[in-house]
Amino acid sequence: MYLLIISNGEKLLLKTPRLMTPILRQEESLLQTEAQAMTILEQSAISHIPSLLHYDTQGHSLGPTFLLRRFIVGTTLQEMGAQLSDCKRKEIERTLGSLANEIAQHVSPFFGSLGQVACGTGKRSWREAFLTLFEGILRDSEDVFVNLPYTEIRHQIYRLSPVLDEVTLAQLVVVDLGRPSQVLLEPATKQVSGIIDLSSALWGDVYMAEIFENPSFAVLDGFGCPRTKSQSESIRHLLGKQAGIQKDFSEGLSPDLFALDDFARYGVNSQISALAYDPIQSLLAVGTSDTQFGSGQIYVFGQRRVLVTFSLPRKASAKFLQFCADKLISVDSKSEISVFSLETRQTLFSYAPPNHVSAVLTDPSLDYAFIGLQNGDIIAYDLDRETLTPFRVPNLWAQRNSRVRYCPVLTLAFSPRDIGKILVGYPEGAVVFSFKQNIAQKYFEYEVPPGALGGNGDVPSQEPRRPRLTQALWHPNGIFILTIHDDNSLVFWDSKDGRKIMARSIQTANIDQPGVSPERPPSSGGAIGLRDPITHVAWCVKDNGDDSGLLVAGGRPKAEANKGLTFLDLGPSPNYQTSSWAIISRYFESPKRVSTLPTPPGAEVVDFCLIPRASPYYAGCHDPIAIISLLSSGELITMSFPSGHPITPTNMIHASLSFVHPFAIKSTLTPVERSAWLGLRERRSQGPKFVMGGAEANKTLKRFENRNIITTAHADGTVRLWDVGHDDEIENGDVIQVDLARAVGRVTNVEVSEMSLGGSTGELSVGLRTGEVVIFRWGSNRNLGNEEPPGANEGLGRLTNITHRTDPGLKQGMLPLTLLNMQQGAVTAVKHSQVGFVAAGFEGGSVAIIDLRGPAVIHTAHLSELTKPNKRSSFLKHRTSEETPPEWPTVIEFGVLTLDGEDYSSICCFVGTSRGNIATFKILPADNGTYMASYAGATTLDDKVISIIPIDAESGDLTYATPQAVAGLRSGNRVNGAVLAVTVSGCKIFKPAASKGAHKSWDDYLCDSAAVVRIEGRGCSLVGLFGDGNARAFSIPGIKEIGCSAINKMVDMRRLSDATICSNGTVLVWTGPSEVGLLSVWGSGNTLKRSEDRLFNVQAVLPPRPTITNIQWISGTQYVSPADMDILIGGPDRPPSKRMQEQMRLEDQERRRGAREGRAVGNQSPQQGNDEGYWSYMQRQVQERTEKLGFAGDQMERLEESSSGWARDVNKYVQTQKKKAVLGALGAKFGF
Repeated sequence: MYLLIISNGEKLLLKTPRLMTPILRQEESLLQTEAQAMTILEQSAISHIPSLLHYDTQGHSLGPTFLLRRFIVGTTLQEMGAQLSDCKRKEIERTLGSLANEIAQHVSPFFGSLGQVACGTGKRSWREAFLTLFEGILRDSEDVFVNLPYTEIRHQIYRLSPVLDEVTLAQLVVVDLGRPSQVLLEPATKQVSGIIDLSSALWGDVYMAEIFENPSFAVLDGFGCPRTKSQSESIRHLLGKQAGIQKDFSEGLSPDLFALDDFARYGVNSQISALAYDPIQSLLAVGTSDTQFGSGQIYVFGQRRVLVTFSLPRKASAKFLQFCADKLISVDSKSEISVFSLETRQTLFSYAPPNHVSAVLTDPSLDYAFIGLQNGDIIAYDLDRETLTPFRVPNLWAQRNSRVRYCPVLTLAFSPRDIGKILVGYPEGAVVFSFKQNIAQKYFEYEVPPGALGGNGDVPSQEPRRPRLTQALWHPNGIFILTIHDDNSLVFWDSKDGRKIMARSIQTANIDQPGVSPERPPSSGGAIGLRDPITHVAWCVKDNGDDSGLLVAGGRPKAEANKGLTFLDLGPSPNYQTSSWAIISRYFESPKRVSTLPTPPGAEVVDFCLIPRASPYYAGCHDPIAIISLLSSGELITMSFPSGHPITPTNMIHASLSFVHPFAIKSTLTPVERSAWLGLRERRSQGPKFVMGGAEANKTLKRFENRNIITTAHADGTVRLWDVGHDDEIENGDVIQVDLARAVGRVTNVEVSEMSLGGSTGELSVGLRTGEVVIFRWGSNRNLGNEEPPGANEGLGRLTNITHRTDPGLKQGMLPLTLLNMQQGAVTAVKHSQVGFVAAGFEGGSVAIIDLRGPAVIHTAHLSELTKPNKRSSFLKHRTSEETPPEWPTVIEFGVLTLDGEDYSSICCFVGTSRGNIATFKILPADNGTYMASYAGATTLDDKVISIIPIDAESGDLTYATPQAVAGLRSGNRVNGAVLAVTVSGCKIFKPAASKGAHKSWDDYLCDSAAVVRIEGRGCSLVGLFGDGNARAFSIPGIKEIGCSAINKMVDMRRLSDATICSNGTVLVWTGPSEVGLLSVWGSGNTLKRSEDRLFNVQAVLPPRPTITNIQWISGTQYVSPADMDILIGGPDRPPSKRMQEQMRLEDQERRRGAREGRAVGNQSPQQGNDEGYWSYMQRQVQERTEKLGFAGDQMERLEESSSGWARDVNKYVQTQKKKAVLGALGAKFGF
């Protein structure tokens, strides 16, 4: 209540309930009742009754409802009782009796509350109305767990209720009338000035008023009936007494505390579209597409949990990704180039070229990005100066064929050993361009003559064809060139003279020669073109830079089920100077071996990223050790190279990528004790890790006794467990892998339907769509290095020992324990307790309880035999619902509490069903030292059960079946517990097994996930995620809404039912098909923070770029260094790069330091170091670089002339020696 004083001095009284205060069912209409009573009494102008000014059911900003009335001045009778004389007290009692009489003059044809009668739902008899009102009071008491003998109370009320039929007139009565705290007296005259509250008014028996409990003669005289109460009147008054104590477990929680903290993301937000790897920094970059699930982003992954996310400047997809020294270059689908700094983790700049970007090329030794445009031009962007350079290469193919209108640049590639040459791919062919000469040196155009097979044919064609080019590559020696065409032709060229060496497909050589037949016979019907297009080719080379091979994605027959990647091992390259044309042709015609790197059935590789061991050169194909392939399904697969063995992503790459390696189809979140989780470190045989860059940011080591452990199930039957943290430092960041397919004994039909982690026990239960329940337990593998036959599974309802089905490479981890197949359809619910029991429910309606101490199945039941229609234990009438379709378990939970009607606590198993029933099973020790389970009863709810939470009725703590709780049973501890069950359309708090309790319905929305969240020091609340896009918190036990926060902007509402809410307040939600988010309720409203992880390692040294061989140099090949490219591309006026400036600044500091110490530094004398300033030195360096490049042409020309002359002399000398050798041999033969 609030006292309002308006400007004219008049006082008003405002009544409104507090938002934080939970109210009972009987309290919801108190203000409405008081307003209606004032309205009725105001018409009779009864004194001492305050007049109503306004009643608002909406409340606007003042609360849910409010009532405004006149303020009555006075002091309560309770406060002034000691000051009253007997005479004055009798006068007051007479006045109250008279007031009760005046109020009772208002009558109604129906009994009940004012609201019920007003809306036409009043009762014809007082007994019926009274029993309804009293039942509501009892249910309120049950809601707040008041310990009363409810069954006995209901029995006695029903036994005595016939006396209520004596009341035939429904009179207006204020039940609280006469209560000293509700009566106001004028302090001066000590006369009644008014009553405070009318909210207890109803249409019923006038003797329910408190003034008639022990009425004095003065009260009866004032009322006009000076007589004593009859026995029936005394009974009626006794039944009207209200009793009970409310204990609010949420009293410390207020609406302003309910705020969501968005603190983590795992996975990728959309479909992957681009991959890149940096072997120097050991980082992996992944770009995603712009889809309905999210905008394109770039993820850069490092070791452990190192992850930095970059956003594209516009809503677009990542098209190209390339690492370049300390930068990451991205080209999106809208042709905007973005450059990100790995060191500062910021976007340096974005650039929109004048035309669409069709290719991009960078080199870690250069500060430029070469951009191929759709109009055929090539431009260069200065990454260091963040500006476009004047360098431009016009459409080279248009110079050869001016009639070509559309000729975009498709591919760009530096010569592996000479950065002064670039290979440009156009749809019509390829061109080698020289930066030094600024001309197109050679053109390569492929044509299939009539009668030749071509790359995609089974029978020759009689028409000439010119397949369009799709990709162009350099051989690692920089001499040979490979062009790939849209008919799957692989064409090899000599870059020096431009001749075609040979053309082949993956299977057949010389496909450009008429008369050549395919190695495989044509398919039935002679169909042509039944091969997948080649999507990507890489020319790999070993560490020696000579032994090479081709890795090809695509190009295989469409009829093949397992297509995979094809590797053509060409072997060591022939010496170009000494090998004949036939040897070179045979080198490409007959590879040493052709192998297939398998991929999952039905999946095609659309792109791949090689993982080089150390060098970023040779187009990222130098000595690769692994391949990360992007499949047509959007998933990733990692394989070793060149063997093609699959590499598990577990503890090899970032956990986020495991969501698409393969797709994660289900996830749960389980709190696990910190000490237990720190001991769960998997030991598995693995190869060398290749993503080892970056460093994790230092995070606060928060005090959490439990860690948030996520369990993800994947499409291939793999289950992974790892700590997602609390936005704090993760002490044990290792991932645990469970091989479900090996445990079941097959590789197909291993789709996971349900999972349950046994908390701190190191045990896991997994349910499959095919009906099996597989249980794993942490341990050491006794069969390390040995693999036994899986054997057959046992029959219906029997456990199968699967301890021998372990991965031979797993030393310590989650090992298979036992398997159960009930053959009752898919597993719909499974719960792994912390005390050695597992319960599973099946689609067919059966339930099985397993004791892991054997292990043994200790109980099986079918829901159709248990959940009969259940009548509530009330004297009110209910209609029995009609028969509904079969039901199945939807949620299972274990708890420790005392069942209704028992005097001891036990382990209980609660099974919620799809039809809203909750069956309770009691687990007790058996005589033989084992355990037995028995059915204890069932209760009925209104809809499918989605959550069951056992709570302590006295403290509000969760009473799950923990080792501590079970240990207390041995000492006779009793847990006065209740069960909070949440359904799609409401929730119910009841005492199991079959006792009725308080019920709350969700009015305008449906609940998808719910749990009880306990906040240390403040209490607990029921938190739910609802289909209207909001998260709500409700008080316990009143189920009054405390707070509400929108979540529809951050979660995938279609998968809201898959969300998990932990008791510590952490919420795991799906934000996309392959991404989950972590939220914290009762937080501070924090949004997702930017990662502070470090990516760039300044100490990682870039190796020198490969150069031309001595023979090539002697033969006159002009070599251009990366330093020379700065002048050729940037021009002579370009200042040194920022890296060069920093290096020169450090050198200048060293020179000055050396000058002060009287020593020379390098080739610089101390005197010169003192005379020359920093900027003078820098200008001199630029000038020297320009002069050296200018001299390079003349020197190379003189070298070429000298080399040519030397070669002629050597040739002449060799011919002379051959001639002498021949003549000498003839002379010896003939005796000369």
